[in-house]
Amino acid sequence: MQEIERPAIRKARQQLQALSDDEQARYLAFVRERALLNETIVMGATEAKGKREGRSDILRQLLQLKFGALPVAIEQRLVTASETEQVRWAERILSVDSLEQVFAEWTARVG
Repeated sequence: MQEIERPAIRKARQQLQALSDDEQARYLAFVRERALLNETIVMGATEAKGKREGRSDILRQLLQLKFGALPVAIEQRLVTASETEQVRWAERILSVDSLEQVFAEWTARVG
C-alpha cells in the first residue's frame, strides 16, 4: 500500500488501527451492528404485519358493503389470511354474487 502523506489521513488510520486492536471496541462494534440488524428485522416484520392488517380491514369493509354483516369465522379468517389469499378474495368481490363464492375453496376445506 502506498505511503500516506497527509497527516490527517495518517492519524485517522492510526486511530482505526488502534480501535481494531482493541478487543472491547471490536466487541462493542459487533453488538451495535447486531442491534441494528435486529431492529431492521423487527421493523420489517412489523411493517409486513401492518400491511396484512390493513388489507384485512379494507377487505372486511368491501365485503360488508356488498354482502352485509360477516360471520365470525370469516372475520377471523381475514386476519390470518396470507397476502395471496387476501388479494384473491378482494378480486373476487367484483365478480361474485355471494359471500360463499368469495371464499369458495376455503369454505370447501373447512366444510
